Amino acid sequence: MAKKDKKPLPLLENITITGIAAEGKAIAKLDNLVIFIPFVVPGDVVDLQLTRKKNSYAEARAVRFHQYSAQRAEASCEHYGVCGGCKWQILPYTEQIRYKQQQVTDNLTRIGKIPLPEITPILGSEKTVFYRNKLEFTFSNKRWMTEEEIKSGEEFRDMNALGFHIPGMFDKVLDIKKCWLQDDISNKIRLEIKKFCIENDYTFFDLRNQHGLMRNIIIRTSTSGEVMLIVVFYEDDKTKQQALLSHISGKFPEITSLLYILNQKANDTITDREVLVFKGNDCIFEEMEGLKFKIGPKSFYQTNSEQAYNLYKIARDFAGLTGNERVYDLYTGTGTIANFVARQSKQVIGIEYVPEAIEDAKINSEINGINNTLFYAGDMKDILNPDFINQQGRPDVIITDPPRAGMHDDVIEAILFAEPERIVYVSCNPATQARDLNLLGEKYRVEKIQPVDMFPHTHHVENVVLLRKRY
Repeated sequence: MAKKDKKPLPLLENITITGIAAEGKAIAKLDNLVIFIPFVVPGDVVDLQLTRKKNSYAEARAVRFHQYSAQRAEASCEHYGVCGGCKWQILPYTEQIRYKQQQVTDNLTRIGKIPLPEITPILGSEKTVFYRNKLEFTFSNKRWMTEEEIKSGEEFRDMNALGFHIPGMFDKVLDIKKCWLQDDISNKIRLEIKKFCIENDYTFFDLRNQHGLMRNIIIRTSTSGEVMLIVVFYEDDKTKQQALLSHISGKFPEITSLLYILNQKANDTITDREVLVFKGNDCIFEEMEGLKFKIGPKSFYQTNSEQAYNLYKIARDFAGLTGNERVYDLYTGTGTIANFVARQSKQVIGIEYVPEAIEDAKINSEINGINNTLFYAGDMKDILNPDFINQQGRPDVIITDPPRAGMHDDVIEAILFAEPERIVYVSCNPATQARDLNLLGEKYRVEKIQPVDMFPHTHHVENVVLLRKRY
């Protein structure tokens, strides 16, 4: 029996966008139907083509604008609307942070369901462009084509791309001319690499069939002016590798760490790959208040360096350290927060899942002459247990900065067992933070809340909460 064709979804005309939703999308309502739409702002009046429809909600894309919102801004990036990043460029920055403040309030109120103090106004980022210190770009021999190119029927020969993956399409890459996220040295290096590769017939990676010489590049920068370039090759052609690296080295003396990797795995992760030094150092350094933090090719470091400093100052202030406290720093990463608060603490104990990160944390203590830190590698829920707490000594303060999924129930139970006087909870996801605050509420009350914008032009927001033990 022949399969019935799906009935096409309707076109909705003259729909007014009314609000902002999760994941950077906007909202419109029609009768009892809530519609989620990207790349529009409240106040826009549009025709919507539904792309998905359920009983209570739908997804759509704007196919025609009848009226633009008064609060709409002009996107500065030529790739806006195709590239998956910076979806909020069309909102003025004052509106972006207002919606982020509301996002924190809504999550803590609706999910947390615990008494809250007044939420301090969000701390905006001084830089709204060129604020990131790390970007990764992908080579592809099948670049993303625009609708105009497809409709033209022409056969295009320039199909090589060096840029970002199209959301939801693993084998399609958007060729990036200029990205506004990282210092412009990043654009110059990327464009020169692409130019050299094309002029010298270097093959770009075929993501679906897994072949080609050039796979990825990663560019890291620091506020101290250092630049790291990591070139990831798929094919092991040493002559071509050396020729490219020599060319880039001569063209950009600003690069202080020029590294390369051979990755012939099916995925792009480099955590288990050997990193080779072509020229310069094997790391760069970030600085805060005279402290130096080593950043290697595999290190995690907050991607907005200047705003990270503000975030850590808030966390330290909330911790209320006098120099007599034992501090546990959970999900310590490379020990940035642990070392940042060590001078104001009696002892800091950091725990992190990634062994390489813990080694970096130890090095960061060593190079800064800090001798009151201890670091442990392993799964948080396995390490942080009553035996560990009794052996190390109960903490006076716990600082926790978990991943987006929040904390495991076993970790929360261990924190409740430890009973520190204060908990400073740093979160990149106010929804899971709110869930955890509810569980901690049996012994702790929320005393301070400070949202921080680390990622302008996106819907992401960090939030710092101070909890104090109930008596």
